[in-house]
Amino acid sequence: MKESTKNQIRRIASLARQASFDMALLPKEIKNKALTLMAQALKKNARFIIRQNLKDLKEAKNQRLSQAFIDRLILTEERINKMAKSLEQLRGLKDPVGETIKRWKSPVNGLIINKVRVPIGVIAIIYESRPDVTSDCIGLCVKSGNCVILRGGAEALNSNQAIYRIITQAVAKFLPKGSINIMPVKERAAISFLLKLNDDIDLVIPRGGEGLIKKVASVSRIPVIKHYKGICHVYVDKDANLDMAGDICFNAKVQRPGTCNAMESMLVHKDIAARFLPAMSKRFRQAGVQIRGCRNTAKIIKGIKLATEKDYRTEYLDLILSVKVVASLDEAITHINEYGTHHSDSIVTENNTSARKFLERIDSACVYQNASTRFTDGYQFGLGAEIGISTEKIHARGPMALEELTTYKYVIYGKGQIRTA
Repeated sequence: MKESTKNQIRRIASLARQASFDMALLPKEIKNKALTLMAQALKKNARFIIRQNLKDLKEAKNQRLSQAFIDRLILTEERINKMAKSLEQLRGLKDPVGETIKRWKSPVNGLIINKVRVPIGVIAIIYESRPDVTSDCIGLCVKSGNCVILRGGAEALNSNQAIYRIITQAVAKFLPKGSINIMPVKERAAISFLLKLNDDIDLVIPRGGEGLIKKVASVSRIPVIKHYKGICHVYVDKDANLDMAGDICFNAKVQRPGTCNAMESMLVHKDIAARFLPAMSKRFRQAGVQIRGCRNTAKIIKGIKLATEKDYRTEYLDLILSVKVVASLDEAITHINEYGTHHSDSIVTENNTSARKFLERIDSACVYQNASTRFTDGYQFGLGAEIGISTEKIHARGPMALEELTTYKYVIYGKGQIRTA
C-alpha cells in the first residue's frame, strides 16, 4: 500500500479522534435534528441510491455470487424507506449519553459518586455486502455521540458511497467535521493498516463472514466486538402446536435465508417427527429448500441427503437446512450448545416447564419460546437499529444498539476530602 494512502487513512482516524470530543457533548436536539435530515435525504434520493446499487448488482451477477448474497445487496425503494424509518425510530428513542446509571454516597469518605453513561469515542465498523448497514451504523453512532469510520465491502462500493455522500451532505452544518467517515480505498491492506491505529480508534466492530471476523480479531491492536456467524436452531418439542411450529420454522428459514438470524438447523422430537416432518418437508421443498437430515430424518423424508458433522456446524446463508430428530429436550439442548454459535435459538412448545429449562440452559445471546429467530434484530426489538448481533459475553451481547455503544465514567463530588490512609 502506498505511503500516500496510509497518510490518508491516518488523517481520517486523527480527524475522527479530534471530532469525538465535540461529538460527545453534542446536545440531543442537534443529534435528533441530524437523524431527521438523514431520513429525509435517503427518501428524497432513493432513485439515485438505487441507480448506484444497480451497478453493484450487475457486478455481483457477473461474478456469479450466490442468490442469497445478492439478496443482501439489493436496495429497493421499500428497503430504503425502511432505512429511513429506522433513523426516525432512533430519533424518538431516549438519548443514553449523560444518563446516571447509579448514584451513591461512599460510606468510607462521604464522596458523592455518579456512574454516568458516555460515548465510546471512535468506532471503526468493517462490514460486507449489506449497504443498509451504512445508514444504520451512522445513525446509531450519531445518536450515541460516537464518531464512526466505515469500511464496507467492495461488492457494495457504489451503494455505500452513495448513502454516505447523501447523509453527510444533509448533516454537514450540524455535526463536527470528521464525525462520519468512510474508507476511501478498496485495498484489503487498508483494513490491516486501520486496525493498527489504536491511538485514535477505540473500538472495532466487524460484520460479515467468518473469514473477515477472524482476520480482524487476529490483526487488530484495537478492542474488537465480534458479530459472529449465526448457526440458529429451532427445536420442535413433543408438546408443540404443530401448525404454529410449521409457520415458525418456515419463516425462520425462508423469509430471508441470507441473514445471520435465519434458522440453519431444525431439531424435532422423535415423538412428533413422523407427524411433523412430511408436511414440513413438502412446504420447504416447494420453497426451494434443500434438506440434509440425520438417518432418522431420512427414514421419514425419502430422498434427502444425509447430514454430516460439517452440516451441523455450517452457516449456509442459503436455502439449505440441516435437520435432526432428537430423543429428548436434553439432547436438543446439548446439540444446540455444541453446534450453535450462541446467536439465536428457539423452542416451540406448549409446555412451559420444558420452555423454562430450554431458555435457562441454552447459552445463546437470544433465546425464544414460540417465535421465529428472525426477530433477533435491533429494529424488531424496538432499539431503532443495531450495529450487529454480538455473540460475545463481554460488554455487549445480542443486538448491539444505543446503550451498547456507550461506556461509563465515574463523576465524583467532594467537599475537600483528602485520603489519609
